[in-house]
Amino acid sequence: MRIVLGVGGGIAAYKVASLLRLFTESGHDVSVIPTEASTRFVGTATWEALSGNPVTNSVFDAIPQVNHVRLGHEADLIVVAPATADIMARAASGQANDLLTTTLLMAHGPVLFAPAMHTEMWQHAATQANVDTLRRRGIHVLEPAVGRLTGSDSGPGRLPEVADIFAAAMALVEPDAMATQTLAGVRVTISAGGTREPLDPVRFLGNRSSGKQGVALAQAALAAGATVRLLAAHLDVAPPAGVEVVPVETALELRDAARAASRESDVVIMAAAVADFRPSAVSERKIKKRDDIADPTITLVRNPDILQELVQLRSETNRRQLIVGFAAETGDADADVLTYARAKLQRKGCDLLVVNHVGPNRVFGQDTTAVVILAASGSEPQEATGTKKDVSTVIINRIVDELRSVPPRHQPDQEP
Repeated sequence: MRIVLGVGGGIAAYKVASLLRLFTESGHDVSVIPTEASTRFVGTATWEALSGNPVTNSVFDAIPQVNHVRLGHEADLIVVAPATADIMARAASGQANDLLTTTLLMAHGPVLFAPAMHTEMWQHAATQANVDTLRRRGIHVLEPAVGRLTGSDSGPGRLPEVADIFAAAMALVEPDAMATQTLAGVRVTISAGGTREPLDPVRFLGNRSSGKQGVALAQAALAAGATVRLLAAHLDVAPPAGVEVVPVETALELRDAARAASRESDVVIMAAAVADFRPSAVSERKIKKRDDIADPTITLVRNPDILQELVQLRSETNRRQLIVGFAAETGDADADVLTYARAKLQRKGCDLLVVNHVGPNRVFGQDTTAVVILAASGSEPQEATGTKKDVSTVIINRIVDELRSVPPRHQPDQEP
């Protein structure tokens, strides 16, 4: 397979030598196109030695071969790593001022960007708009990793792990991977983790959710070929490379993010553990524990029912959209877990409800789980047990089956 590896001008360029080695050791023919700035970090001699091919970044080299046309035409895959803010801005605006950007304009195969930059640069509105533009054009843009950056700074903007970039790249072109792309072309939004409702600048009301199930669902949906957006509340595990991450903290923030995302989603999976209540007032200062004042009384107000609102929004826009809810239930003297879950399914109006029986050392924070999938259609309950990765595969496969019976549409139904 012919791969073009574009290298951007960032300190993370040195890591890309390991990515090049993974490509070549897998038997692929790699042409490296470093930007002029990137050669200040890693020289062309390194890329030539590791790739076994001549390296240039000028459109005026190899004129008889018309490199700026040939490379893009012949490439089965183009990977840009690190994809700097500058490269993505130039690619989004269609510039063609060096060999890499001209090659990107000529690309016939899939294109993958692996961003790396400082946190403020990644989060800047201009960069986010460019990323959105590239994704809407079908270019795959990974989410940067969270961690140590240049100097003492830390945050989102670190180059994804080389193994993750390699896996994401191969998933775009390997025949075996493509054969399992049962959700190709489907846009999936997944919420994960636990929301946190602030009491003061220090304290919050939260829950025991680790986010492991939601992250596993994102991985399973991504493996099935879906375009995945992860609405990430508090997570104890890192989001998978290749998904768009929207960070949220409170139930109200999750509500806004979910309503916005649902308008362009074919499938919505609400796996986050959302706080049912929040403090009616948030103190601007830390609440003190003092002997000369009474203990505080905290008044709670009910948070909106996000899942129910998404079902209503679907009805208002007449969308063919699959909505999946999660329910963490405990039984009591009045009814068992499934009785409460069936009532919740009817009340919420979603298509599928994934039910967990929670308790001490069960579900929250664990690597294994047991669920029952209930359907609004009234079909027999489906059980799944095992690791959260295993259960996520079962859930995604069930979603695929549901979509086959009612295909999604990207736009609301129109009158003929």
